[in-house]
Amino acid sequence: MTIHREGYTIILSGLVITALLQFGNYKLYQFLGWTWLYILLTLGILTLLYLIIQFFRVPNRKAIYYSNDILCPADGKVVVIEEVEETEYFNDKRIQISIFMSPLNVHANYNPISGIVKYVKYHKGLFLVAWHPKSSTDNERSTFVVQHESGQEVLFRQIAGAVARRICYYAKENQQVKTGEEFGFIKFGSRIDLFLPLGTKIDVNIGDVVKAKLTKIGELKVD
Repeated sequence: MTIHREGYTIILSGLVITALLQFGNYKLYQFLGWTWLYILLTLGILTLLYLIIQFFRVPNRKAIYYSNDILCPADGKVVVIEEVEETEYFNDKRIQISIFMSPLNVHANYNPISGIVKYVKYHKGLFLVAWHPKSSTDNERSTFVVQHESGQEVLFRQIAGAVARRICYYAKENQQVKTGEEFGFIKFGSRIDLFLPLGTKIDVNIGDVVKAKLTKIGELKVD
């Protein structure tokens, strides 16, 4: 396991803040002499630091897949599987799969398929809770489309939530990408939507807990 580069500054700031909090805790202990309170506050401060560090953890995982497989782009829970009208890029019917990421999940994001990046677009927006039906279209978000070697295209979208306030992404148009390569990171709770071609074989169900690079979302139908 490693620490994501997006977390270096925040973790350093967290170390400074928790050190100041612990110094204040020690001074309070000297003043009051309450050992139980000192221990309780110390545990609380250490827990806060642990939560900050664990949010930016990146587990060592190897993506194993066939060329037509669609791998999960993020850790989380499947909250939506439905046929919808996708209006930003395709303007036609697609299968939407949404993965909710809690603050306790790994927040690095990975390409679900290999291919060429055909579209990258960042949108400013609101910060509705990530499970809100309109979060996919109204929240701050970034959208990507990758064209598979078969010619089929898959759209995936990072969506900020009520807590998440920064979306980071590294994909660029016309870039060749591989399944399981990192394309971005979302800080502090969020959601990922995938829009798949009709006829795609789906291998997950609503309520499934999924893992980035490990869980197979589905398989593109290739004639």
